[in-house]
Amino acid sequence: MEVYVTGADGFIGGHVVRVLRERGAEVRTDFVDLTDSAGLERAIRGCEAVVHVAALYSYDVDPLEMQRVNVEGTRTVLDVSARAGVRRILQTSTCGTCGPVAGRPATELDGPPAWELAVPYKRTKLEAERLVLAAARDGLDALCVNPTTPVGDGDRRPTPTGAMVAAVARGGVNAYLPTTGLNLVDVRDVALGHALALERGRAGERYLLGGVDLPLRDVFAAIADLAGRPRPRLAVPYAAVRAAGALGLVNRHEARLARLPMYFSWEKAARELGYSPGPVEPALARAVREALAQE
Repeated sequence: MEVYVTGADGFIGGHVVRVLRERGAEVRTDFVDLTDSAGLERAIRGCEAVVHVAALYSYDVDPLEMQRVNVEGTRTVLDVSARAGVRRILQTSTCGTCGPVAGRPATELDGPPAWELAVPYKRTKLEAERLVLAAARDGLDALCVNPTTPVGDGDRRPTPTGAMVAAVARGGVNAYLPTTGLNLVDVRDVALGHALALERGRAGERYLLGGVDLPLRDVFAAIADLAGRPRPRLAVPYAAVRAAGALGLVNRHEARLARLPMYFSWEKAARELGYSPGPVEPALARAVREALAQE
């Protein structure tokens, strides 16, 4: 199978390319601006599948640029792929389009709380995902995977998650929010989940690719232990975090998203794709080593 991967030089994309090649695919990785129809057509021509990983994952980027890349870029990828006769399109969405949900892990049947759609990243990723699912309803063989919070090697730019890991590992964080948490997953498992979805996933579906739900306190403690740093011990109430966001002391979008624990279930991916993530500790160790090496 010949596959074109957008975002092949990114954190998740690089691992997706590696896994697809290990499983026998011929992978194209030419960089093309996502709104360049002609360039995408040249890159995609002759491919059986497109894995659309590229997106702006940031809480600081101009919302108009995020709209251009995440939404209009996805629209262009879908249009060009349809014209080129691509057999299957897999989009890398985010767990944030499925939740979080108060009181339990979210599933693919859920959606994000309304107040989170003020965050441009979340809003544009949801809009992009809806384009993919609408295309599937119109007959295109398209589907989505929804990674939770990937960690591991190769997050060098870094993503907001990588920046968080680096800040804790380097001793720059001494507090945590006790009321929230994350679903952490090894980026290598996320990449394998992409390959499984490409092979076995159903058109028009989305599949959460997750790992383990952990309170933020435990996430920070694990990172600090791996780095040989003191664990952050100051518990900060959410009201204080929101106030700090309003004052510009912390990123207001990240503050908004920290209101609920970001816990998710990957049961559907296990059942339909054979997805089975391993422990997250080795991935955290790789992420911490890279963060300290770049200190």
